[in-house]
Amino acid sequence: MDSAAPNPSATAAAAVAAGNGVQASEAGGERSEDASKQNLAQVTSSIQKTLGLLHQLNLTVSSFNSASQLPLLQRLNALVAELDTMQKLAEGCDIQVPMEVVNLIDDGKNPDEFTRDVLNSCIAKNQITKGKTDAFKSLRKHLLEELEQAFPEDVEQYREIRASSAAEAKRLAQSQSTLPNGDVKVKAEH
Repeated sequence: MDSAAPNPSATAAAAVAAGNGVQASEAGGERSEDASKQNLAQVTSSIQKTLGLLHQLNLTVSSFNSASQLPLLQRLNALVAELDTMQKLAEGCDIQVPMEVVNLIDDGKNPDEFTRDVLNSCIAKNQITKGKTDAFKSLRKHLLEELEQAFPEDVEQYREIRASSAAEAKRLAQSQSTLPNGDVKVKAEH
């Protein structure tokens, strides 16, 4: 095991070969995103290499004798070099981890629990909102039925006004998203 730090481009090539799917792009906007993905792939590869070095170090220490002193020192040097490489690569990564996830990890729990809890919370809030929306739709329908029995002409007039305003809103939305040459504007996803 040599103690030299791995070449970052070789690490990136290894990450691509490992199937991380990082590809370079010629477009300017995609280039920074691809560079970020490549940097993340390099950090991930470095973490995996560090874990391998820690495993080797554990094996060396668990069966330590005087003859294994040189391999132990070489593996320690390789671990230090890889940790240094990982730290340098990580400086280019801008990943924000919620404190709740860090606290779960500190407590020895699986961070997937946080994701599951957030998703369950979103689903519950979505169901509550959907229930409120359905209740308002039902109330509107009930009020229109009652109003139609009491004031049939006014309700018919209301429905005509509502239909024409909806058609006008749709036409306005379409005209705002149409370019002078007839193409439709598409919102860029970020």
